[in-house]
Amino acid sequence: MSVAALYDVHGNLPALDAVLAEIPDDATIVVGGDVAMGPFPSETLARLRGLGDRVKWIRGNADRELTPEEKGLVPADRVEWVSERLSEEEVAFLHELPTRLVLEVRGIGRVLFVHASPRNDVDIFTALTPEERVAPLFEGVEADLVVVGHTHMQFDRTIAGLRVVNAGSVGMSYEEPRAAYWLLLGPEVEHRHTPFQPRVSGFAGWDDPLPPRSEVLALFESRAVGA
Repeated sequence: MSVAALYDVHGNLPALDAVLAEIPDDATIVVGGDVAMGPFPSETLARLRGLGDRVKWIRGNADRELTPEEKGLVPADRVEWVSERLSEEEVAFLHELPTRLVLEVRGIGRVLFVHASPRNDVDIFTALTPEERVAPLFEGVEADLVVVGHTHMQFDRTIAGLRVVNAGSVGMSYEEPRAAYWLLLGPEVEHRHTPFQPRVSGFAGWDDPLPPRSEVLALFESRAVGA
């Protein structure tokens, strides 16, 4: 089995469609959370659900926060805007997704997919976070590879003896060049990025320019686990 890991799509349908066009036909698709919280929420969700059993899902914090009783990181105006564009069934579908997934991937072995960390869906760590601060998150994890997202920046590092890679973000990447970032797994670990043509959403917050990677990296490090 080969796997395309698509994390943090954030309702960006043009970015998703560009990536889907590059995925090998025989690859399983893992959606790594935060799929709908963005400019085209229902359309993005429908596009992926339409692929049927080929897609495996895990839940991210932004998926969870669409349920009214959940509190979290996403600004309230964005949650409200997206919620108004999703049906009750779609919100329930997202909320009921599992928080982790394990697959055997050709040439790699046992791969654990989580959104932010094996501990929860909101932990922040980056390529720069000292290992001694991050290692407790991976205690007891048995895998040949762990795939995470959440911070929208790719990395490949070793933590507590485990290889941990960040898939980046399909729909809201802080990388340069601006593109849709994702992973192709099997038999190697390939960090990919795909150009796409943005579309205006109708909600100004989604269309604002994203801050540069260096600025976001500094912010995330100030909020990283153990900081």
